[in-house]
Amino acid sequence: MAEIFVPEGSWTFDGELLRIVPGGDDVHELRRTLGELAVPLAAIGGASFEPSRKGGSVQLRLRPGADPLTDVVAGRLTGSADPYRLAVPKERTGAAEYLVDEVRTALALEQVPSGPVESFLMPGPAVPMSASAGDGTVSFDGERIRLEWTLFASSGKESAGPQAFLLPDVEGVEWAPQHGLGYGFLRFRLRGGPPAKAPEKDPHCLAWGVQRYGGTTALVAAAVLARLARLPAEPPALPAGRAGEQDALLRRMAELESPDTVIRRLGELGELHRSGVLTDEEFATAKRSLLRRLGDG
Repeated sequence: MAEIFVPEGSWTFDGELLRIVPGGDDVHELRRTLGELAVPLAAIGGASFEPSRKGGSVQLRLRPGADPLTDVVAGRLTGSADPYRLAVPKERTGAAEYLVDEVRTALALEQVPSGPVESFLMPGPAVPMSASAGDGTVSFDGERIRLEWTLFASSGKESAGPQAFLLPDVEGVEWAPQHGLGYGFLRFRLRGGPPAKAPEKDPHCLAWGVQRYGGTTALVAAAVLARLARLPAEPPALPAGRAGEQDALLRRMAELESPDTVIRRLGELGELHRSGVLTDEEFATAKRSLLRRLGDG
């Protein structure tokens, strides 16, 4: 067991799992909100210790595709905001170097490749998750995303009003910190939606010009990205007359909250199937989704 405890938090490695626990109130808001992380060895691409005059820092590098947060920020979280970096005082550099050596040895023994992985090995931030920055507030409960505007929003966003959309409607999510004179932003790209506008004008985009990282917006982006990856493949396109029926059904499913409601919806699905509204394939897909929700509950 290799471990290091410093004011910023603790890192513990048992040969298979690296557990990262943030420290007290002085820790960056983003790391404090993210909370404890359990990083499997298979998700790690490398580790290093970087010495400095006052001690140094441990830096963990994750494999591309292993962690939704790492993917969405693309190296743009730095310093105290980076959950995979730990500042180490001079008296703890020996423990830091030992931990790094243990991680490297385990990677070599298990022959863990440093290249991309096919699917996320980490679950992403827990939901519900929300963040406020610049011209609005964003919230995500695992199924739907909502944007609400503040007094700093542009007239175009105010005219568009609050925005709400379901996860299956989202094609992608983009995040960037504030830099120079430009805006930081969190943008949701919708399927079949219009071309993206400038962040301060796009009604599907939260924008900020003061906070570097926009509070915890990166965590919302990572939570959405993680759950987008879990969505089933799109079903075959339906005839025009049937598309509206299935869309209404999917939206009703997205509003499910309790196991009792799920069980009732299963009965309704059966009736729709028997009456011919749903084909065998559509019924099977919707039933799997409902049963998965029941299992998650």
